[in-house]
Amino acid sequence: MAFCPSCGAPVEGRYCPKCGTAVDPAGPPAAPVTVPSTAGLPENTAAALCYLAGFITGIIFLVLEPYNKNKLIRFHAFQSIFLNVAVVIVWIGLGIVLLPFGVWMGGWWLFWLIRLAFLILWIYMLLQTYQGKKVVLPVIGDLAAKQA
Repeated sequence: MAFCPSCGAPVEGRYCPKCGTAVDPAGPPAAPVTVPSTAGLPENTAAALCYLAGFITGIIFLVLEPYNKNKLIRFHAFQSIFLNVAVVIVWIGLGIVLLPFGVWMGGWWLFWLIRLAFLILWIYMLLQTYQGKKVVLPVIGDLAAKQA
């Protein structure tokens, strides 16, 4: 049986049924071409998923084998982890500052405004990363670039 010299598919005639390359049946049979498999998620999808569940998915993509070797995915995983740590620090700080004064001075508006800002940032990071754009956040992005 002959194999296509371009794609490695088995050929039973003069032309490859997969890619249409002409194959000389009188010549020696070509060895099958090994095509590397692209197992896993595309780079932009994996990078966007780093932000999906916060630092949990960031850690998962730092541990999973094909993704932890990709510099862009590592960058987004670290940036996701650092961003969520920053969110936790802000919430603790707001809790300390606004808890005593929040109810009496209308501090709950500030609480919900900051919460909305973090939600918009999270959606922005998901969408931009999925579109293949590398968004580098101030301070956090520099730390993530050093780690990746």
